[in-house]
Amino acid sequence: MVAFRLLIGLAGLMGAAGVALAAASAHGADASRLASASAMLLFHATAILALAAVALHARGLLHGGIGLIAAFGFVIGAALFAGDLTLRQYAGHSLFPFAAPTGGTVMILGWLAVTLAAMVARK
Repeated sequence: MVAFRLLIGLAGLMGAAGVALAAASAHGADASRLASASAMLLFHATAILALAAVALHARGLLHGGIGLIAAFGFVIGAALFAGDLTLRQYAGHSLFPFAAPTGGTVMILGWLAVTLAAMVARK
């Protein structure tokens, strides 16, 4: 239960950051990186909330442990992706080499984990 509360809180922070980056993208010159960062944060924040809701209220539709791994993968992946693009925009350098592609890969793996969680759910 604590993990789900943490995920919901993180999703809220991701949503707020996504809206802020969308605003910065709309008002900044050459800020297309921020639009991509915003989209990843907003989309995956919503996915985290959906995973938490399904895991908590639709028992048997999703393997809870794998669903948690997927949701935390969304948090980590979106943070790496958006953090790297935002740092590139404002500081002119990356978070670390290949941070954005690593974040994207983690998000893809998160979606594959969602698929696995649905396939191995207890009947």
